[in-house]
Amino acid sequence: MKFNIITIYPDFFKSFTSSTIIGRAIDRKLIEVNLIPLRNFSYDKNHRIDDRPISGGAGLILRLEPLVDALNSISSPSYKVLLGPRGKKYNQADAIRLSKKEEITLICGHFEGIDYRFNKYVDEEISIGDYILTGGEIASMVLIDSISRLITGVISEKSTEDESFNNSLLEYPQYTYPKEYDGEKIPDILFSGNHKIIDDYHLKESLKETIKYRKDLISSLTYDRKIATFYKEIKENKDGKLEENISKVLNKKK
Repeated sequence: MKFNIITIYPDFFKSFTSSTIIGRAIDRKLIEVNLIPLRNFSYDKNHRIDDRPISGGAGLILRLEPLVDALNSISSPSYKVLLGPRGKKYNQADAIRLSKKEEITLICGHFEGIDYRFNKYVDEEISIGDYILTGGEIASMVLIDSISRLITGVISEKSTEDESFNNSLLEYPQYTYPKEYDGEKIPDILFSGNHKIIDDYHLKESLKETIKYRKDLISSLTYDRKIATFYKEIKENKDGKLEENISKVLNKKK
């Protein structure tokens, strides 16, 4: 997967592309990040790439010509994404969809916006949320990070299966040692070694977390019989077959 980033501030990405998972993925040639400095395409002797808005208004607008020339400098076919407030709000389904592309170009907006005519040169506009950033650089990092981790080899396949927002569920609670701290104990079933029951326990806990913290995700949940049963038990605050099986397993271990 190749990412092209059209940006005014290429130095902004130095730490991002040289550290942790993204840096290792680049070193292993699983992903490529190609920084395209927008000022290189300026028509101005002072390398300005912005101008005042026509008919007045606050701030400055990115000019059309440098943006188009920067896009045209990319010789290979690329899916072009503009980071901006008019775009669809980004989610995990978008990350999965975009991870199937071979090459993506991310255009980082700045100042008060861009020349509106530039929109016809992109395939999609994406917003990472309803708040204001000083530019699209941070948003582009969000996309690169969330897409890259879905590419085979970047992280373990098991990790991507268990993460939050798979099937619109938050991830189940995770623990590590010590087994007990300040009166709080790790659930005993997690030490049982019964992986089938632990998997069901994790699923039900994920559903509980989602209902408690992100009810808005429930509407897009894909139901099967097990999830429907767990959902009904949680809403009615009742134990079910799972709790009965957990009790049997723990009693056997005593």
